[in-house]
Amino acid sequence: MEFSIKSGSPEKQRSACVVVGIFEPRKLTLAAELLDNAARNHLSDIIRRGDMEGKAGSTLLLHNVPGTLCDRVLLVGLGKEKEFGDKEYGDAIRCAVRTLNETGAFDGTVFLTETSVRKRSGAWRVRQASIAAQETVYRFDQFKSKKDKVRRPLRKLTFVVDRRNELSAAEEALNQGQAIADGMSLAKDLANLPGNVCTPSYLAEAAQKMAAEHKIDCQILEREEMATLGMHSLLSVAKGSRQAPKLIVLQYKGGKADDRPIVLVGKGITFDSGGISLKPAPDMDEMKYDMCGAASVLGTLKAAALLKLPLNLTVLVPTAENMPGGGASRPGDIVTSMSGQTIEILNTDAEGRLILCDALTYAARFDPDTVIDVATLTGACVIALGHVATGLFANNDTLARELVHAGDEAHDRAWQMPLWDDYQELLKSPFADMANVGGRWGGSITAACFLARFTRKYIWAHLDIAGTAWKSGTDKGATGRPVPLLMHFLLKRAGKLT
Repeated sequence: MEFSIKSGSPEKQRSACVVVGIFEPRKLTLAAELLDNAARNHLSDIIRRGDMEGKAGSTLLLHNVPGTLCDRVLLVGLGKEKEFGDKEYGDAIRCAVRTLNETGAFDGTVFLTETSVRKRSGAWRVRQASIAAQETVYRFDQFKSKKDKVRRPLRKLTFVVDRRNELSAAEEALNQGQAIADGMSLAKDLANLPGNVCTPSYLAEAAQKMAAEHKIDCQILEREEMATLGMHSLLSVAKGSRQAPKLIVLQYKGGKADDRPIVLVGKGITFDSGGISLKPAPDMDEMKYDMCGAASVLGTLKAAALLKLPLNLTVLVPTAENMPGGGASRPGDIVTSMSGQTIEILNTDAEGRLILCDALTYAARFDPDTVIDVATLTGACVIALGHVATGLFANNDTLARELVHAGDEAHDRAWQMPLWDDYQELLKSPFADMANVGGRWGGSITAACFLARFTRKYIWAHLDIAGTAWKSGTDKGATGRPVPLLMHFLLKRAGKLT
């Protein structure tokens, strides 16, 4: 879809459809008032008759509105004005784009971006509108023999800002939103692929292709190289699978040569059967999403490269398939990690931390400014936070605050959880330096505490996205989170967030 920015009055727009908002009860926004004045109270007469109350999620499409130059006017309900915040704004944009895509209009001029949102700038509204619009029209249907076709799909959206002096900031915000949405689309495309297609080798090839396209350094470490490095924890996860594990190393160098990089580490379990600790059959198909951490850091890297952010960014993706088999790791096995610490594997379904710990040890060689790992790590995090917030753990409070703020700004929120040493007691093993699970209670915390043992040399945060990376049910699919959170964090670090 093509996007553009402009400033102007709604009644003067030569467009297939002009979109304006209505607050509840029956209150016209400024753009709607201007249309109404030009149309000699045509809109207010319709609203007065009860055709449109302004309830959130409601729409009313009008044709041939007098006094205007557009073919159609779409009224979008915004709910109560005093309750109109980040979520309500995003919902309104998605509702408008979804309706526009069904009307047969090739283009739309959206005045919702002029509508005030508490504590948010015009640039924020444009950036979020761009992301929400592309999310709404996203489809993953490449495996369908008969694809659902939109009769006349929406091809162009124009977002309107209040004043001409806002156009420059709005253009930059639009570019940022488009890049973030492109990164999210890549993350969703990879995560939605079935496990028989998206193998560790496929993921490595996708990374190489992206690296070539954006001139990013790329290295793929194979099983033999990882064994030489002592990554026996990572390799233990892949022992039951015919698919060879990989460690993907990508380096984007947009900053100064001596700038220490930000390192993103993404869990890449392309399918998680649980191994010998086999998962129950119901919903096991969703375990293709166990590489959403990998998909999200690759999507973030793509967005950063598209925007040419002036910073250095290193992305590490340890990737493997966790399957049962004659050579698979058994509960009770002991492995030695790259750090030299030994791990008793009590549960082979707690495999994500086993591949991450070696990647986190490897991250130290880049002398990182900051390391952030992203993983669909624990069902316990879903129990704690549901599907709204990502679990955030950090060994540095300043970094934790940065990530929480970035999540709030992106409306891709995270909630900080404790990482106290008290929980480390639960990982004790009588036979090794640690166990890979800490029992039933505080499962997301003990998983983070496990990872913390491998991150003492640098500033680090862990994002548990098990509850936010995908949706189940009729709308099943990857969400692209936390690409928006990570990109807002990087934009802030790069001094590019307006």
